[in-house]
Amino acid sequence: MPAPDESAVTSVLASVADPESGRPLTEMGQVQAISASADAIAVTVGLTTHSAILWKPTAARIEELLRTRFPDVQNVAVAVVPHDRPPTKLGQIGLEAKSVIAVGSGKGGVGKSTIAASIALGLARAGSRVGLLDADVYGPSVPHLLGLSGRPQVENGKILPMLAACGPHSMPVMSMGFLVPPGEAVVWRGPMLHGAITQMLRDTLWGPLDYLIIDMPPGTGDIALTLSQVLPLTGAVVVCTPQDVALLDATKAIAMFRKVNIPLLGMVENMSFFLCPDTQKRYDIFGTGGAKRTAKELDIPFLGEVPIQIPIREHGDAGKTAANYDDPASRPYLEAICSRLAGGIAAAAAARPPLPSLPVL
Repeated sequence: MPAPDESAVTSVLASVADPESGRPLTEMGQVQAISASADAIAVTVGLTTHSAILWKPTAARIEELLRTRFPDVQNVAVAVVPHDRPPTKLGQIGLEAKSVIAVGSGKGGVGKSTIAASIALGLARAGSRVGLLDADVYGPSVPHLLGLSGRPQVENGKILPMLAACGPHSMPVMSMGFLVPPGEAVVWRGPMLHGAITQMLRDTLWGPLDYLIIDMPPGTGDIALTLSQVLPLTGAVVVCTPQDVALLDATKAIAMFRKVNIPLLGMVENMSFFLCPDTQKRYDIFGTGGAKRTAKELDIPFLGEVPIQIPIREHGDAGKTAANYDDPASRPYLEAICSRLAGGIAAAAAARPPLPSLPVL
């Protein structure tokens, strides 16, 4: 077999899609360098922070393709460097974000806010620019989960979000919990909810984001309608527990998202099982596999399960939900959910019809 050259390596890279755009890396100016000889191939590709959690698997995929195409080459090295691609403004409110993901549930008490915060934290830790909006106006719990308090300041007509330390960037967080005194109830009708959510989305100084994660209120209410009207959502994640009652309500939430044309990105089963730390015996306290079966029946990706773990509860109560990623028992479950979510978004981008070629002037 002839020694590989730059042209042959480029042809392999042309078959690899950029995880964010779905377009070939060679079309998006993301192939930074190629070195090829009979003994070694080295390539450097640029990927955006939107796909930060997919950098390693993308590099591994490129290496696999190169080794398959050039089996006689002993040394193959793939390096990934950041590729800048700013987000465009979305919807009526001009939010600068690439992906907007709603995290909802059919009922309360299933750990929706913990999963929403964990997804935001996981993507941010990987290197993405992430914002977290707590849209659960009646029962905001994100501030407590992240250990944030105080009242946001306003500068030049913009609300300065609270910042949670996470990964390479501080994560902006906005919640009604910052605006209402502790213990005070929010008693609002639909129009007031619409105005509050729209204002937090529009007037918060989020900065450019790869992802905005929105923690939805439980049930099927007005806020999903508001979001569908003011913002093009990438999709929704539905959180439930294994028992039948929770699955019935989760199915209603799925029907709601579909009715307002919000794509379903996946289901997460929380409190899936309890693994006794003393005996390593598994206890399916709320049943087993219900969300996975429901996801298959409804043709929705199953993103993963999160077991009942005392540290997850303790970290949430202490305002240290980010510490779950430092716990070797819980981290694999949470990272898998984030990776599958980002992978699904990447697959959807790759499946979109290609953009028409521009005429040559």
